[in-house]
Amino acid sequence: MKERLYPATPPADVYLFGTCLVDLFVPEAGLDAVRLLEREGVTVHFPRNQSCCGQPAYSSGYPDKAREVARAQLDLFANPWPIVVPSGSCAGMMRHHWPRLFENDPQAARVRDLSERVYELGEFLLRVLKVDFSETAANACADERVVLHTSCAARREMGTREHGVELVDSLPGVTRVEHERESECCGFGGTFSLKHPDISGAMVADKLASACATGCERLVSADCGCLLNIGHAAEHKDAPLKVEHLASFLWRRTQRKETAA
Repeated sequence: MKERLYPATPPADVYLFGTCLVDLFVPEAGLDAVRLLEREGVTVHFPRNQSCCGQPAYSSGYPDKAREVARAQLDLFANPWPIVVPSGSCAGMMRHHWPRLFENDPQAARVRDLSERVYELGEFLLRVLKVDFSETAANACADERVVLHTSCAARREMGTREHGVELVDSLPGVTRVEHERESECCGFGGTFSLKHPDISGAMVADKLASACATGCERLVSADCGCLLNIGHAAEHKDAPLKVEHLASFLWRRTQRKETAA
């Protein structure tokens, strides 16, 4: 992966690309991402007409449909601000695959410029805003042991596991426990889980058993598709494992304790 150069000074404004899964299923993760950014003094802009990054169509073999979906987003991010995405796989689609989709298109240069401004949330917090949660005063949360899950695409394309590990390990009162199948796919894979439900079900069962074997009661991830898949499997099997988006986990663990009046 090509080494990325980061801005020397934090930006005053950013766009948030919320992703369709955050919007439809886990809106609190998007709100907590906004809270994390605003607490660092950043003004967050959320274009209301945004929808999907086009990844489902692209990974299913329909590049023309994916390009059509992506094209509808281009006018929404006109200012030269960073675009922060609370999903490693969606960020990877926008940063690496949008330029390929528009390679021979009149919009190619514009799309390349836009893609260079895309950051996964954890990456942006660490590398651009340079947050240091290790200095966060302990709040009322009890100590926790957690396992981390990173989607396959996010690992490969955005280095998201590195960012997740660094952020979680910096939190006071949190112990991250590695499990045997951490690097394996959870079986979601977008439309893969719909086309191959038996295989997908076996994969998520292995992932769930491995996470539960650690004795941890919480799994943290920056990808909503994986969270929904693992969380539903845990509910179906009545497993003692809760799932939480990284943005919500970070916000919950780092809120300042209220001082008595």
